[in-house]
Amino acid sequence: MRVIDSHFHWYPKSVFEELCKRKDFPRAEPTKRGGYTIYPYEGASRTDTWDQWFDLDALMAHQQAHGHRIDVLCTLGPFGGYFSDVPVAHGLASAQIYNDEMSAAQKKHAGHLWATGVVPLTDTQVAIDELERLAGKLGLKGVNVPSSIGPKGRIDDARLEPFYARAEQLGVPIFLHPTDLAFPEILDGYDGALFASLGRVIEVSVAAYRLVLSGIMERHPELKVYMSHTGGALPYQAGRMDKNSKAAKLPQAPSNYLRRFYTDTVSPHAMGVKFAVEFYGEDHVMYGSDYPCWNPEGALKVFNEAGFSKEVQQKILFDNARRVLDLRDPEPVRAKEAVVA
Repeated sequence: MRVIDSHFHWYPKSVFEELCKRKDFPRAEPTKRGGYTIYPYEGASRTDTWDQWFDLDALMAHQQAHGHRIDVLCTLGPFGGYFSDVPVAHGLASAQIYNDEMSAAQKKHAGHLWATGVVPLTDTQVAIDELERLAGKLGLKGVNVPSSIGPKGRIDDARLEPFYARAEQLGVPIFLHPTDLAFPEILDGYDGALFASLGRVIEVSVAAYRLVLSGIMERHPELKVYMSHTGGALPYQAGRMDKNSKAAKLPQAPSNYLRRFYTDTVSPHAMGVKFAVEFYGEDHVMYGSDYPCWNPEGALKVFNEAGFSKEVQQKILFDNARRVLDLRDPEPVRAKEAVVA
C-alpha cells in the first residue's frame, strides 16, 4: 500500500550552521547529541534536536522498511517558535534559508517528499510576503504557525488578520505544532515527563482554540488548519468548549469550528485515534508518525489496532492528504519525438 506520512520532521543543517557563525544573539551552538542549542535572545535557550533530525536520506530510508511505500510531508517541529521569537530581520533570514532548503528537497525527492514553509509573524506584511513566496515561487504545501509569537505575542492578534486572509485566498494550509515554549512554570520537573506527556498537548490545544474564539475561523470559512497530535485535547473537551465559551459570542457552537480542522493519527493509543476520526470525520484525518520523535513502526501498529475498514484506511493513509494538501506526483518525462527531416 502507498502511504503518506503527514507528520514527518527534517531540519536542514544550513539554518543552524548560519546561527553558529554568530557571536551575538540570536545564535546557536552544537550539542553532544548532534543537535543544536538555540539562543534567541539573552537569557533564553532552546534545545530540541539530535543528529537524526538532520539526515534526510536516512529518515526517508527508514520509512521504507515497513512493507509500504511511505511518502512524506515535511512539517516543522518544536523549532517553529524560533522564527517569531527573534527580531524580524533575523527571523526572515532564517526562514528564507529554511524555505529554500525545503523547496530544494521537494524537487530532489519529487513525488516522495512534499514540504511546508515558515514565516516570521513578528511583522505581518513580511509574513505575507514570505507566505506568497513559499507558496508561489517555491511551491511549498503549507505554512507552519507557532503557538505563540515571542514571550507575549499571540497567533490570534488582530494585526495578523490579513495574514490569515491571504492564506485563505491562496489555499495554503496552516500547520499547528507545539513549540515547547508555553507553560514552563507549571510543567517543570520529573525529568521532562510532565512536559512531554501533557505540556505539548495543552500548548497546541490553546493555540488552536484561539483561532476559534477570536472569530478567525468564522471570518475565514475556507481557511485550512491542520492541528497535530489527533487534535490535542480539543476533541475530548468539545462539549466543555460549547458550554463555557458563550462569552466569545460566536455565531456557531465552537465545536462546529473545531470540526473544520484537519488532524493526524499521532497518538500511541488506538482509542484516541478512533475518537479523533469519529469527531473530525474520516475525511479530515491523515496518517502521521511524528518521526523522528516517534516512529513509523509504532504509528502503523497503533493505526492497525484501531480497526478501520479498508475504505477508511485508504482515506486516512493516502487519499485525504493528496486531496486536502493538493499533493501531486511529478509529470512523467516524455521522450522527445524524433524530428523527421
